[in-house]
Amino acid sequence: MPTSPRVQVLDAPTTATLGCNVSTEEEKPGVILLRAKIEAAELARLVRCFFEDMVKYVVDVKHGSAAIGGELHADAEQLLLDEGSRQEDLWGANYYPGRGEERCIEYTSLINIRPSQANPGMEIVDESVRKRVREITFSLIGAGEHLP
Repeated sequence: MPTSPRVQVLDAPTTATLGCNVSTEEEKPGVILLRAKIEAAELARLVRCFFEDMVKYVVDVKHGSAAIGGELHADAEQLLLDEGSRQEDLWGANYYPGRGEERCIEYTSLINIRPSQANPGMEIVDESVRKRVREITFSLIGAGEHLP
């Protein structure tokens, strides 16, 4: 599996070892590939590292995996493509911890602009795709719970 030092793969629940007290861009953690639920402490670290109140992520609606972290959805998208996902199965979103189930997911990303898939804007419009993104989010990331 092709990974770089800035990529971590979580196949089982665990707390990652990449730190967040960083002084340079090169020391920031990269994108984490999730195949199992991320630990709350690790999620909190990713939220603090980039945006303070949310984290960007991309899900593969076919395989049920996700890539989380980084500054751009495109970074997570590329990791999933490198791992064998198909472009048409990848959808980007933002996760806001502490907002509860109904408000924790923002279904918006530049990578979602796909007129060929009847998605002309940044927001996911297909309800079945939104439902699948929600299921994967709740399974691998969380359902809007507060973080430590």
